[in-house]
Amino acid sequence: MVDRPTTRRALLARGAAVLGAVALAGCEPVTDNPLAKKILGGVGGLNRRVQEAILGPEQLAQEYGLSDVSTTFYANGSTDPDDKHYQSMAATGFKDYKLIVDGLVERPMELTMAELRAMPARTQITRHDCVEGWSCIGQWTGTPLQAVLDRVGVKPTAQYVVFHCFDAMDDGGFSGPTPFYGSIDLLAARHPQTILAYDKAGKPLEVKYGAPLRLRVERQLGYKMTKYIKRIELTSDFKGIGQGKGGYWEDSGYQWYAGI
Repeated sequence: MVDRPTTRRALLARGAAVLGAVALAGCEPVTDNPLAKKILGGVGGLNRRVQEAILGPEQLAQEYGLSDVSTTFYANGSTDPDDKHYQSMAATGFKDYKLIVDGLVERPMELTMAELRAMPARTQITRHDCVEGWSCIGQWTGTPLQAVLDRVGVKPTAQYVVFHCFDAMDDGGFSGPTPFYGSIDLLAARHPQTILAYDKAGKPLEVKYGAPLRLRVERQLGYKMTKYIKRIELTSDFKGIGQGKGGYWEDSGYQWYAGI
């Protein structure tokens, strides 16, 4: 097993301590606090340079044993989407769910849960680090994102993988809830530990954890691990999506790259 370098762990710990001091709760936006914005921006930029220069694309996040799994695993972000189609599928155990994969791909597809489960699977026990400062260790099983990308065929012009989700975030604005989305680059998407998880602790995901399908991208902070995925879009950029910063939290002031 490969542990995270002490320098990065210490940096995260210092950032988390200060973020806690400014009363972050529930991974809410931090744009109103300039100190928190500075921390998020600095940690993200530094960590990306460290990972690219030292770790390389195949370096694994630490994996643990079953005895290390946390007895309580917090459900970050939203926990019960209001989307009527989502609620209808949840009521029938997501039997009618289909994952849309399109954009800059050779073969756009809609994959059922049965098809996803029939693909090669990976099980990993990893630590979820939230920008709030808390961590939990959990066991996840799912389809490697690389396998899905291989099936649809990624076009050479694609650079990013965008995840469109069933949940929406109510910011209290006049325009109503904001559709949740997130993104990672192809390097992160093809990492061995980047999976589309459908099981937690050997059982299908509960709604609060992102059923029926959520992203696990283990070398980044928890806010990058989108839940309730309904569509995966391959794109050359994300300028025309949301506010063009690569994700709901990024549009709210978080760093796009959240490596740890």
